Amino acid sequence: MAVWGHDLLAQALKDQGVETFFFIMGAPMSSGEKAAMNLGIRGIDVRHEQAAAMMAHGYARVSNKPGVCMACSGPGTLNFGTGLATSLMDGVPVVALGGSSPIGEYGRGAFQEFDQLAAMKPLVKWAERVYEAHRIPEIVNLAFRQALTGKPGPVYLDFPSDILYAEVDEAKVVWPKIPADGHRVRPAGDPAQVEKALELLANAERPVVISGTGVLWSDASQALAQWVEHTGMPLYTTPQGRGVVPEDEPGQFPIARSTALREADVVLVVGTRLNYVFGQGQVPRFARDVKLIRIDIDPGELAITPQVDLPILGDARTVLNQLLAGAGERVSAARYTAWVKRLAGVEKERAPKFEAQLSTDQMPIHPLRLCKEIRDFLPRNAILAVDGQEILNYGRQAIPTFVAGHRLNSGTFGTMGVGLPFGLGAKAAKPDTPVLVLHGDGSFGMNGMELDTAVRHKLPVIVVISLNGGWTSDPERIKPGRDLGYTRFHDFAEALDCVGEYVERPEDIRPALERAAAAVAEGRTALVNVVTDHDARAQTVKFTRTMT
Repeated sequence: MAVWGHDLLAQALKDQGVETFFFIMGAPMSSGEKAAMNLGIRGIDVRHEQAAAMMAHGYARVSNKPGVCMACSGPGTLNFGTGLATSLMDGVPVVALGGSSPIGEYGRGAFQEFDQLAAMKPLVKWAERVYEAHRIPEIVNLAFRQALTGKPGPVYLDFPSDILYAEVDEAKVVWPKIPADGHRVRPAGDPAQVEKALELLANAERPVVISGTGVLWSDASQALAQWVEHTGMPLYTTPQGRGVVPEDEPGQFPIARSTALREADVVLVVGTRLNYVFGQGQVPRFARDVKLIRIDIDPGELAITPQVDLPILGDARTVLNQLLAGAGERVSAARYTAWVKRLAGVEKERAPKFEAQLSTDQMPIHPLRLCKEIRDFLPRNAILAVDGQEILNYGRQAIPTFVAGHRLNSGTFGTMGVGLPFGLGAKAAKPDTPVLVLHGDGSFGMNGMELDTAVRHKLPVIVVISLNGGWTSDPERIKPGRDLGYTRFHDFAEALDCVGEYVERPEDIRPALERAAAAVAEGRTALVNVVTDHDARAQTVKFTRTMT
């Protein structure tokens, strides 16, 4: 019996557990997209392929499984680029499928002929082209394995048109066995290294735990929460890794973060890079004599951090459980009471001043006041996607997260335009969970037409825009290209059949958010356009400690 290549692709995706993919129609992938939808896989067509890759990213983050996107040949596939590069830098498993010109016409000037494989290789963890139709299930399986094994990341598969439209003898097709855990492996840490880590922590006086999204991908949130509860160690996460422990639980000292990192004598780093977010693990962000223990599933990550005193290669959940099993009373909360009391004092001293800043009634509205209103409005289980410059920094400071995986932002690549696509991908993954996207006005302009995607595919979210008239803060108005004007995004939203709200006064923010929530409850996307102070500039902590 003969079977088409595009039908093999659809069935291979179904067998991998794919439930949703994001795409823009176009040859030759249309045949594969239609075949996949015929098997019950949801196809969400978007307005730009960049957004398709970003939605797949948001979907993956929230669902903890690979997101999938598809595009036509040539420029369609090339448009994936920024989204996939973002996923690569953030370690997010996205499977991107691109159609391409037929193998049989390579080098003859076929329509949209372009070496897509070469173009995509620097942007992904792994890239390959399918040359034989009967191997489609095998190579799709390999793509998912590559996306999930070790440090997660995006992958790309190239599908020439003559492969998708080839007729194959079904008897020649080998269907791979797919593990129930979705290709994830959970290597344990070297027991000797784990014991050394416990000895370091037992002798510590001021330990801190730093975690990142490796904890999320390894399903280690519960293990990390148990570790923090047992040891009483202060926990600080990367911006993308927030929510692994609810941020209002006892022992969380967010305002004392700089003090905690600067004074810590031992730092346990779990599932995150020691990049610029943490000052590369060096002075002045950390003390010169700090001891660093790092747990990571990727040996390459451990190798590039020379400051680490004790590397442990392994799965975050497995190693945390090893540490818990060996901790006992020697590594427990009773050992660090003086340290916790010190950080609690810093938090208590600084919190009232920060809350006063959040509550300002100034006009134009200060972005911190906007963040406070969102903080007080959001339900605990809400998914928050934040995208922009000033508003990204203010949101990081002011809005907590209480559920693992429910915080999305542009990550270490600093990509603009991710907010709405991330939010829609998250909504597709968890349709019953409230989603709010907090945008700067500049970043919203990049993928704002995806409001149309939200409407057409019934993905109701709340979009809040901090409308400060342009890119970044610029009190002196000297930055070239800074000014964008005060765009009436609420009118734009209404033109796309969304609910639009315009806010100029701080006391009007909460009522507008309530009306937006009521619209979402009726299945409509809502946009709240809030005029904010163009002079407000978010500040980060300056580390100027004397090096002694």
